[in-house]
Amino acid sequence: MSVQFNQAAQEGIYLRFPDNIAPQRELNYDLAINLLTRGMAMAQSIPFTWSYIDKPMDGSIYLLFHPVNTPYVIDGIRFQDTEVKYSIPAGARELEVQEIKYGFIPNFQDTNASRLRRRYRLIKGGNPQLMLVYYTRGPPTQIPPALMNQPVRLTPMRSINEPAMFVAGDKIGQKVYPPGVGPMHGGGGGASNMVQPPIGMGMNFEQQRAMLAQQNSSMEALEQRRRERERQQQQERAAQRPRMVEEEDSGDEVDMISTRTLALARYKRNHDWMNDVFNQAAFGKRSAPPEATPYSIFSKTEIEEKTAKLQAELEALQTMSAQRRADKIRDVQSRQGDVPMGESIVV
Repeated sequence: MSVQFNQAAQEGIYLRFPDNIAPQRELNYDLAINLLTRGMAMAQSIPFTWSYIDKPMDGSIYLLFHPVNTPYVIDGIRFQDTEVKYSIPAGARELEVQEIKYGFIPNFQDTNASRLRRRYRLIKGGNPQLMLVYYTRGPPTQIPPALMNQPVRLTPMRSINEPAMFVAGDKIGQKVYPPGVGPMHGGGGGASNMVQPPIGMGMNFEQQRAMLAQQNSSMEALEQRRRERERQQQQERAAQRPRMVEEEDSGDEVDMISTRTLALARYKRNHDWMNDVFNQAAFGKRSAPPEATPYSIFSKTEIEEKTAKLQAELEALQTMSAQRRADKIRDVQSRQGDVPMGESIVV
């Protein structure tokens, strides 16, 4: 069964929910789980149809019947990144997400590789064979000139004549033919007819798949050689470029290291400094101790003792001065009789 679905996916033909899902600018995990849960209920009564996914617009959402471990091959977009897979727990459910970036549509329809694809499926608490595919934009990168005009699939694409099919519920595997068209080759409903390959997928498909495989291999070889040439040119330019020692504002960095490493080291160092400052401001001592007065270096008792001592000395000097003045006055008065008239006595 997986082999047959894999063959269909090689051409970009998938069993998808027939009604269009409204495009979304953003698709979060909760909305993806909600859409998958609703899809499980509707898949029991609505048959899925075979159709291409070709060059989807931004925000497009598709609900597909896609068996586990079946590769998702062609959708008209060439991706340059490797698809990553991770799981998101959601209560009793677990959502698996597969993401790939740096996609573009060849033949110069895109100027940069910025397309992004995410695939969601409920690996716990749901039907893991139902997959939600979402197309949006991500970080851009340049498109290698060798891949700019290389097609992703062979054209023209053939028409699909396979009838719709139930993929879940009691009618699983039953085909739904258009009015007036009955089952071909005597085939009716049943699980044995569930995954019949579309008409025209015989030798013609094998030849197309071989051509696609050869083309993809050639593209990968060209891309690998281009990366090797760019790496070699970068090494040659690095060897020819003169080494320049930048002046640093401190002597704790090592010379001849990359600008990014130096910037990261400075960022961490400055972050540690600022963390110390704000940590002290936030969690340090709330009330600062009172500032000491300028007179705190003096002893009041010592000053009072010295003041009393000076006051006693001053009083003694004043007493001595008064005594000397009184003695001098008495001496002058005793000699007044000897002073002639008209002369003054200077004390």
